[in-house]
Amino acid sequence: MRATGVGSMPGEDFRGVVRFVAETCPDLPFLPELPARGDGAGMTGRGAALLDGIGADLQPAGWRLTDNPGHDQRRARSLLAQDLDVLEEELQGYEGDLKVQVPGPWTLAATMERPRGDRVLADHGARRELAQSLASGIGAHVLEVGRRVAGASVVVQVDEPGVRAVLDGQIPTASGIGRHRRIHEPEADAALREVVREIRGAGGRPVVHSCASDIPVTLLSGAGFEAVSFDLRLVAPRSYDAFAAVFETGVDLWPGIPDTHLDPSALRRTADAFFAALGFGDADVIPRAVLTPTCGLAGSPPDQARRILKVLADAAHL
Repeated sequence: MRATGVGSMPGEDFRGVVRFVAETCPDLPFLPELPARGDGAGMTGRGAALLDGIGADLQPAGWRLTDNPGHDQRRARSLLAQDLDVLEEELQGYEGDLKVQVPGPWTLAATMERPRGDRVLADHGARRELAQSLASGIGAHVLEVGRRVAGASVVVQVDEPGVRAVLDGQIPTASGIGRHRRIHEPEADAALREVVREIRGAGGRPVVHSCASDIPVTLLSGAGFEAVSFDLRLVAPRSYDAFAAVFETGVDLWPGIPDTHLDPSALRRTADAFFAALGFGDADVIPRAVLTPTCGLAGSPPDQARRILKVLADAAHL
C-alpha cells in the first residue's frame, strides 16, 4: 500500500515542500500546489496556465476567458515552468510513479467565466472548446514532466470536486439567484474521455479525484480513469456496491482517510475496514490502494499538513 498527497499544501516555500514530499511519499511523490503564492498557483489558475490556444485573464470575479493570453495567464504559465524547474532539480535520478494534478473540464467550466460574463458552463460551445483546449494542454504538460524527470511514470490526477454539482444542476449563475442547467452524463462522459485520451496519448496514467459527496464513481470509472480518489467520510454505505463494482473491474481506489487522531494504526484500520465492507482483503487491496488526506492541505498549518502526510505514509506501510 502507498500514500500520497491530494496536491495542495500550505506555505510559499515550493522547493522545501518538494523535498518534504519526496522524502515522505517516496513511492508516489507529487508536484505540490501552493495556492498561497497567488491566484496563478491555485487550481483554477493552473488550469488557465494549461489551456492550449485559449486566452485567459484574472478579473475581479475570477478567471475569465479572453481572445488573447492575459498578463495573469502568462504569469501562471511562468510559475508552472519555474515549479517544473525545481521538480527537475530535486528529483534528479528518480525512477517510479510521479503524480501531477490538473483541474478537470467540468470543475474548470464551473469556475471560469466566458468573455461576456457568466460561467463557461452556461454555453455548450464554450464548454466543448474549453474541454478540448484543456485536454490538449494536459497532454503537453504530461510530455514536459516526463521529459524533465526522465525516469518517472507520470500519474495525472484530474481534480473534479465540482462534477456532482454540475451533473445535478447546482452551480449558481453569476447573479447567485438561479442555477445552471444540469449537464447530462453523456456530455460529461465525452469531455472526461477526451482528457483521459490525451493523458494516455502522452504516456500518462489518468486518475480522478473528487472530495465532494456522492461522487459519480461509475461515470468516472467508465470514462477511463484507472483510479478514483475520494473523501472516505463522504462515502455513504449505499454507495459501497458501486465502489466495489468498479474495484472489481480493475479501477483502483484511493481513500482519503480522516486524520482525527493522527495515529497510523487507527488510520490503517479505517482504510482496512472500508475495503472489508466492500468485500476485499489485504491480498486484493495492498497492491492497489493509495492512502491520501481527505482533501487538499493548503488550509492547514504547515506543521499539521506535514504531520498528516507523514502519518498517512506510516499507515500505508504497516
